[in-house]
Amino acid sequence: MEESYQFAVKKETQHNIHSYSYELEHLLSGHSDAFQDMFQYLLSFSQGHLSSLLEGTYSSLSRHALPHVNQLFSSLSHYLRGANVSVDAAVHQFFNNLFPLVYTRLINPGIDGSMTTANEMSDCLRMTRQDVNPFGPHPAVMAQALAGALGAGRHLGLALEEGLGVMNATEYVSLSKECVRGLVKMVYCSHCRGLTLIKPCVGYCLNVMRGCLASVSELDQPWRRYSTLLEQLTHAMAGHHSLELALLGVRGYVNEALLYAQLHGPLITATVDKVCGLSTGEPTGMQPTGPEVTTSTVTSSPPHPSAAPSQPLPEQWLGQLAHLRSSFPLKPSKNNKHSLRTLSREFLMYLQRYKSFFAALPEMLCEGENVVDESTCWSGEDVVESYTGRVVGNGLHAQRQNPEVKVRTPNPSLAEVKERLERFNQETEEKFPKLGQMETWDELGSGETEEGSTTDCDDEDGCQASGDGHGQTSHTEVSSVGKPIGRHPGGHSQHENPSKPPSVRVIGGSLSVTWARPWSLALLLAALCVQWTLF
Repeated sequence: MEESYQFAVKKETQHNIHSYSYELEHLLSGHSDAFQDMFQYLLSFSQGHLSSLLEGTYSSLSRHALPHVNQLFSSLSHYLRGANVSVDAAVHQFFNNLFPLVYTRLINPGIDGSMTTANEMSDCLRMTRQDVNPFGPHPAVMAQALAGALGAGRHLGLALEEGLGVMNATEYVSLSKECVRGLVKMVYCSHCRGLTLIKPCVGYCLNVMRGCLASVSELDQPWRRYSTLLEQLTHAMAGHHSLELALLGVRGYVNEALLYAQLHGPLITATVDKVCGLSTGEPTGMQPTGPEVTTSTVTSSPPHPSAAPSQPLPEQWLGQLAHLRSSFPLKPSKNNKHSLRTLSREFLMYLQRYKSFFAALPEMLCEGENVVDESTCWSGEDVVESYTGRVVGNGLHAQRQNPEVKVRTPNPSLAEVKERLERFNQETEEKFPKLGQMETWDELGSGETEEGSTTDCDDEDGCQASGDGHGQTSHTEVSSVGKPIGRHPGGHSQHENPSKPPSVRVIGGSLSVTWARPWSLALLLAALCVQWTLF
């Protein structure tokens, strides 16, 4: 009979632990998949955005350049999924492969030669691209922007996988003999006296559960630090649409690089002749053309900014009008009902409930119908009005004073899990030393930037908290007895009133529309007028 009780109480306790940990496990796995889906959507959108630039503006090289575009975004996709891929290497490889096409189709489109000579030239151009520097600073700037934003997204995915590993290790934790004996005494020993309806006292139950889960509770401190790192990584990735804008900016960086190469064609040709030792003839002097280009030739006389398209613009004016070279990019995740920022806010809201999960687990197992805190309850020995024993705290050290369950040694498997989680936390802090210094959304005021203008927000994007604090979704903590407060709120915060006109902000060489001050509408109209005049 006692063996049957031991089997039953062990199975029941593990089932209860699983039922409480399932929601946290589902939170981590579900959002891990959701973030990866969003990453792939943004990559696909950005790839199409760049391909349309090449096909529409640089059609002479688009057919040969598109495979390299596919290779670049494939490498970025693998990087975000955790593969051992370098963003810097992927970007520079893309521009290495792009240089021969730019040189033979944009800078010197009339070059003739045998297949052998052409292959030798292409190989030389690829190998010497970084020395020749035909694209100026734009490849390095693009690599740095992508590495920063994508690095946080990649590590967030790895962190979620690490959290799932912790949950899998603790979900079906083995219970010691002393623990099982204490559980049988608490749940079934009253049956021997015919007291089948009596429930254990709360303090008594806490002592038993804290003794059984002493090694699990040791995960509390590293888990709290891990949860904080998850929050900081999410802010670094999605704050101010960082990852979205970095990917949308690829088109602008590539366009700026191609313009730079065309504007410096004679110098690049002279350098290539010296480096590669191949006679390429004189450059044709072909200047930037296409719907995203604002000039035709380069001269030394500075015209007025409102000059007609037939009049040349010097290079100094190109810098001032750089923000007009690219067409307006679409808003981040415009075609997706929920943006990356909205998904991140939802994740952070639910994550708050589980920061103290491992410390609160014994309390969650000792609430509801499992115990009674009224006039009479079961103390393990008799029916009493209240439990008079000392109630100990969580953790291995506190169990030395536990009167109900003796904890002799820590669980070796859980000790290994704790060590692995602490090591992951340390590696994350070393890899991202400035995580703790970054401003959170709450500090900035729900989508408000440091300059005071708010980020893109409308009903489709799911932005739901205004900068003045009204309607902000409150984070929910685990209560003192471990019970989640306000589970699954029925609705999100109120939408911000998008009554303010848009203003123009330069992002990655392109114009971006955001909601800000009323007078900025005039800036938008003026910029459009200048661009229309140049076209």
